[in-house]
Amino acid sequence: EVHLEESGGGLVQPGGSLRLACEASGFTFDIFVMYWVRQAPGKGLEWVSSINRNGDDSRYTDSVKGRFTISRDNVKKALYLQMNNLKPEDTAVYYCVKAPSQATNFYLDPVFGSRGQGTQVIVSS
Repeated sequence: EVHLEESGGGLVQPGGSLRLACEASGFTFDIFVMYWVRQAPGKGLEWVSSINRNGDDSRYTDSVKGRFTISRDNVKKALYLQMNNLKPEDTAVYYCVKAPSQATNFYLDPVFGSRGQGTQVIVSS
């Protein structure tokens, strides 16, 4: 059974940093593209970032480029999101998401499979 567990969220002031982590189990982690997505209060899911299978390529939504960095450790079966210079508009529940298929093409629009329960990020002074 696929299990994804996020951690690292919290309350941070604007300009601050957080590092989110996601522990994966129940599937062969290193053959799947992985994503971070978020859901702000009252809004739908928003794709934030993607990382390819071996971790040497990544993509970001425009609003986080230059501030967020996605990474993965295939030995530890973990996904990370380093978030710097946080803004109030980054406030959301952040989810770790697995691609639905090992054949998912990293270079095409994100396609989402299983996700975790999420971790809350609040950016406020």
